[in-house]
Amino acid sequence: MNTQESYLFWRLAHYFIAVQQYRIIQLSKDQNELWLEKMENKRARVIRLLCHNLDWSNWLQRDIELTSANGESIRRQLRKGELNVLNLYFSEYPPVDDYQFRMEKPFINPQSNKTQVESILFTRENQISSLEKLSQLFQDRLSFSIPEDISEDEIEKVKSAALTIAVNKIKTEKSMFEFGKPLFTYVFLAIQIIIYLLMEISGGSTNTNTLIKFGAKFNPLILDGEWWRFFTPIFIHIGLLHLFMNSLALYYLGITVEKIFGRIRFIFIYLFAGFCGSLASFLFSPNLSAGASGAIFGCFGALLFFGLMYPKLFMRTMGLNIFIVIAINLAFGFSMEGIDNAGHVGGLIGGFLATGILQFPKKKKWLQQGAFFILSAVLSISMLYYGFHHRTKLLDEQSTLYLAHDYIQSNEWKKAKGLLDEYIGEHTDSADSYFLLSYTEIKMNQVNLAKEHLLQTIELEPNMDEAHYNLALIYANLHELDQAKKYANKAAEIDPDKKEYQDLVQKLNQ
Repeated sequence: MNTQESYLFWRLAHYFIAVQQYRIIQLSKDQNELWLEKMENKRARVIRLLCHNLDWSNWLQRDIELTSANGESIRRQLRKGELNVLNLYFSEYPPVDDYQFRMEKPFINPQSNKTQVESILFTRENQISSLEKLSQLFQDRLSFSIPEDISEDEIEKVKSAALTIAVNKIKTEKSMFEFGKPLFTYVFLAIQIIIYLLMEISGGSTNTNTLIKFGAKFNPLILDGEWWRFFTPIFIHIGLLHLFMNSLALYYLGITVEKIFGRIRFIFIYLFAGFCGSLASFLFSPNLSAGASGAIFGCFGALLFFGLMYPKLFMRTMGLNIFIVIAINLAFGFSMEGIDNAGHVGGLIGGFLATGILQFPKKKKWLQQGAFFILSAVLSISMLYYGFHHRTKLLDEQSTLYLAHDYIQSNEWKKAKGLLDEYIGEHTDSADSYFLLSYTEIKMNQVNLAKEHLLQTIELEPNMDEAHYNLALIYANLHELDQAKKYANKAAEIDPDKKEYQDLVQKLNQ
């Protein structure tokens, strides 16, 4: 190969790599064929350079077809809808026969019609015109002075510079994914597996009492001051399938995030995202919940921050897959009952914010970090303030009754009454809440209040036999026997098999 063609080959390769930010896909052993890619450039996502003396146009046609087939293979691997390949030939002379018609229009791959090859030939006679075509394509002025006498050393310098830049880019990009060796991913996996086994021994991971005992997110207890329940749910799982799915996701995502950001940053991202997931669930879902899903979505958030800072590298390596997985998980969560999507979204946002606070290893952006810190603090404090000042909006009937029962079993009558009063203030249609409130009032000797609330219970649920029975006892103690008989008879009518109802009826009749 003549030196002029080799020099122009590597000068353009250097331009594509250094200026246009193309990346090397393949370099032949003789270093006369080079494939480059840059998916962001839709007009020429792939460039192929070939330094070869052309003889006949038939060979040129076969090579264009082969280039198209290789381009189609690249398109399928990258899952692109369309792919434009810029095919550059460097030859001392053009083919000896007619060849221009083979290069006038882009060659379209006949298999898919989605890959097209636009070819440009550089010869000693048309170097200037071919460079003008490239200038128009890249909207940049390309003019290289090529001396007639070029030494091998000069060619080697240009080639070495181009390859050094390409190799350094690869090393830099690779180093971003290898900052730290994963450790705490395995620690968190071990913790949640150990806790799951302890829960199974203690009554079962699907048992409500066991879940609450081990620290599941339970709004009434958080409102009662157990703030650690914003963190403990990260390590608790409900059933073996729940544990397996979250462990699998943590294994893959955790390792990736820990490698990119390092161990200490990973700990903060994971725990802060888990906290944000629990906080969002606390505000938007009154149900009992647990699981590492919020923290795992925080890993997604960290990768999205990576994509914001390095969009080209992100989209080339993992971007499309990350977007698809997030979309599938959120869509699945919104379409299925029992999935705490509020926790997922909260974790996703929390992971993004935590990464913004920490930034990347060895890269400090104090202004940006401060802004992310202030935003995170304001959001967290505002959400906590809202939650603790709108208690009744965060409670459902089931959790309220469960906690009230717990207070009653511990003889904490005032706590039970306060909780039920607060809930009924916002939910006036809960017969069970009125009944339980009346029970606490009986224990506190607030008989008149208990009577009113039992009457309200019966109005909402006329067939609640226990309410009729308790009301009969109250009227009996107040010496209003007619009313006592009325409600005692009603209780016995609703459930004639209960001996205490029949005994009360007999006693009142005597």
